[in-house]
Amino acid sequence: MHRKTILQAKEDLLQKKYSAVELTKAIYQRIESVEPKVQAYVHLTQDIALNQAQEADQKLAAGQDAPLLGIPIALKDLICMQDTRTTCSSKMLDQFIAPYDATVVSRLKKAGAVILGKTNMDEFAMGSSTENSWHHPTMNPWDLSRVPGGSSGGSAAAVAAQECLAALGSDTGGSIRQPANFCGVTGLKPTYGRVSRFGLVAFASSLDQIGPMTKTVADSALLMNVIAGNDPQDSTSADVKLPNFMNSLERNLSGLKMGIPKEYFTSGIDPEVEASVQEAIKTLESFGMKKVEISLPHLQYSVATYYIIACAEASANLSRYDGVRYGYRSKNSDNLLEMYMNTRQEGFGEEVKRRIMLGTFVLSSGYYDAYYLKGQKVRTLIKQDFENAFEQCDVIIAPNSPITAFKLGERVNDPIKMYLSDIYTISANLAGIPGISIPCGISKTNEMPIGIQLMSKHFDEESLIAVGHQFQLNTEHHLKQPPL
Repeated sequence: MHRKTILQAKEDLLQKKYSAVELTKAIYQRIESVEPKVQAYVHLTQDIALNQAQEADQKLAAGQDAPLLGIPIALKDLICMQDTRTTCSSKMLDQFIAPYDATVVSRLKKAGAVILGKTNMDEFAMGSSTENSWHHPTMNPWDLSRVPGGSSGGSAAAVAAQECLAALGSDTGGSIRQPANFCGVTGLKPTYGRVSRFGLVAFASSLDQIGPMTKTVADSALLMNVIAGNDPQDSTSADVKLPNFMNSLERNLSGLKMGIPKEYFTSGIDPEVEASVQEAIKTLESFGMKKVEISLPHLQYSVATYYIIACAEASANLSRYDGVRYGYRSKNSDNLLEMYMNTRQEGFGEEVKRRIMLGTFVLSSGYYDAYYLKGQKVRTLIKQDFENAFEQCDVIIAPNSPITAFKLGERVNDPIKMYLSDIYTISANLAGIPGISIPCGISKTNEMPIGIQLMSKHFDEESLIAVGHQFQLNTEHHLKQPPL
């Protein structure tokens, strides 16, 4: 049962091949058997999940239906769910119990989903390897000595290891697409504003976006139908018409133009990664898609721009963790100032402190214009590059990462090398456009998954779903399983 996709399990439940309770118990058995090796979760919500599964069975017996009725799903541990721990994998929030549901959680519950638990992540979503978690690192199910990517590494590993039928992650600079790529699953970052951020613990408010991590593109389309849409509780939520994403699965790709950005295929990319992506491009050409070379001239500035803007926003957002209202509070303080300093010193991990300091520096008097203001201007240029490119093509095709998953510990002491892990994904967040990672091969050198990244213009997730789904219908890369 744990090997099913959402759509397969939905069909089985309607045909009464097994009950939602049986399906949920089967997933928990799977978690019990592989979790000691993978460590994808930080806490499970077994009692809540079994109650939700029982309710789903009652509704199924009464002939009722809902998009995710009885489907077990995991949440990244920065998405609030009422009366459960939401720790952001940080000591700072280790005992924090969320007082309300995030909008996406309300929508999942309304759609009948069974919430299994919270998945591991880099602390406050800051990292590319899920090694910055205060709880423990997560292992890649394909090779337990390698990272699953980050920051949604727990969600990606849980889907790849069949410890849930799907999961939600968040993507600030590639945190859905890069781990999906490393773990051989499908990961969709929607357009900024397409999915409500209400109840998502903020890292960088102008970049963060929640999205689905699934076994197939079709499952992502189904999840998008549930979680997307305007939300009056989130002022950055876009009030745009919501399509039925499932309709995109039937679309004909003939005549669609795919842009190949020359800046993505330069030195530094692993030859096997490039070969797999080029092979995927040939497959897409066989569907009648046309290849167009495009240029994104400001791409080289995206990493620097991202780390200025994201760290500035993080420094402002994380100032709320002061030991006064909620979260961790240092016990070794004689006065208020000491309490603030000790709380933040003891409560945050090294990477979070590094980014707070970077962000505070670029916002400080005398440096604001030189760094933050200039970063915002370059961000506009990057956005314009994409707008110009989409005048020539419908989707952009690129790698997700220049390499396959690296070894645990390999980049921990080299922040610059770690930051460059996201070089191919960051620009989509700066521009606010949607992107998806789809498995497209396996490396012969280390037998690790390789993914292809598709990007499209604002609010055109439908093109990504259409192209991705046709690719999966005609290839078997997404069906390959890790040797757990």
